[in-house]
Amino acid sequence: MSTTVASSSSGNKMQMEVNPRGIPRAPFVANVDDFVSGQNGSAEGIIKSFQETSAKYRYMEVSLQQRKKALSTKIPDIEQTLSVVLFLQRRRQKALGQPITEEEGGDEDGDDLDDLEDDDAGDKEGKEEPLKTLFELNDTLYAEAEVIETGEVGIWLGASTMLLYPLQEAADLLSSKLGAAKKSLGETIEDLEWLREQVTVMEVNFARVHNWDVKRRRDQKNSGAGAIAAAASKGDEEEEDEEDDE
Repeated sequence: MSTTVASSSSGNKMQMEVNPRGIPRAPFVANVDDFVSGQNGSAEGIIKSFQETSAKYRYMEVSLQQRKKALSTKIPDIEQTLSVVLFLQRRRQKALGQPITEEEGGDEDGDDLDDLEDDDAGDKEGKEEPLKTLFELNDTLYAEAEVIETGEVGIWLGASTMLLYPLQEAADLLSSKLGAAKKSLGETIEDLEWLREQVTVMEVNFARVHNWDVKRRRDQKNSGAGAIAAAASKGDEEEEDEEDDE
């Protein structure tokens, strides 16, 4: 999907097609002769402009690749955190005798937490048993601990910043962040596909103008050589005519 916006330069208005995030479409050079003539006939300047535009597209592509990588790592973390919050929320609701609400969470992590919930469920209704779990101290080192549930959970919001949220507010916050991250990832993938298309168009434009310039120079060289040969031949003929007159 793309849109068309109006832009102005030195009083001249032109239409520029862009994608939903404002990345412009690369113009395709269908007729090189007309295009070069409209650019003051300087093929060198046009080629340099194409190279600069391609470099900008590639810079944006690298930036979006990094963004895609970060989002691909962030989304599983949010899903895992959300599944833990929903697990704690279900335990809390069960202990208080409240109806258990079902919300979206990570499938695999949710199944594992459901098994843990079944194992830790108390025999008595309304009695909240301590949650036994493992805390990761290192990649292969865990410590067993009991968690006293208070109906709140701490969520990291940034570097060295953690806030306590009620379980429902934490679930709502994580759900909104997960939806925003997935939407951003989809837009990033769409932009990357758009950029690859524009880079290809610029490479084709570069090749067409370069080949046109090479052919033009060759024709000029051949025309110059032909003119020199014709002038030399004419000079020889004139010398022969002068000799005949003598």
